[in-house]
Amino acid sequence: MEEQIEAILKFHMPRWNELPDIDLYLDQVVNYIERYLGAYFINKEDKVITKTMINNYVKQGVMPAPEKKKYNRAQIAYLLVICILKQVYSISDIKKLIALTIKNYEVGKAYNRFCANLEVSIRHVFTKKEFPKCDQMTEEQYLLKNVVQSFANKLYVEVKFLNKERISADK
Repeated sequence: MEEQIEAILKFHMPRWNELPDIDLYLDQVVNYIERYLGAYFINKEDKVITKTMINNYVKQGVMPAPEKKKYNRAQIAYLLVICILKQVYSISDIKKLIALTIKNYEVGKAYNRFCANLEVSIRHVFTKKEFPKCDQMTEEQYLLKNVVQSFANKLYVEVKFLNKERISADK
């Protein structure tokens, strides 16, 4: 468990400029997202993402459709955010949260803000520190902080408690 916590504390979400700058096919997108998120957050029995999930997110209007069956940097950013948030929120809630954020910021900036806040939230939850300067945040900043904090809190409970319960039940 300590190794898992170490890995979580070192977790780095790829920033906008670190996402692929060439368009990827669906299989490549699935592999890319699995590589970044698979080892950290998701119950091992569950898939982080599948082709069917991606197609459903497009059909539901949660993210833009691919162009000529290829996914660009923005769509990959959407999918990374969706994969994390679906651990805590419904797809319809995620759609609303993304729409609110995109209304205020362009996709790259919104995505980078999400990544930075997620990493800070995870580190603060696992090291039992308070999130800095909440009283100085705008309403949008405070909303984002709480969105990512909910995921960090769920992750903490899973790693510290539920995984122990699963291991005990398997014995």
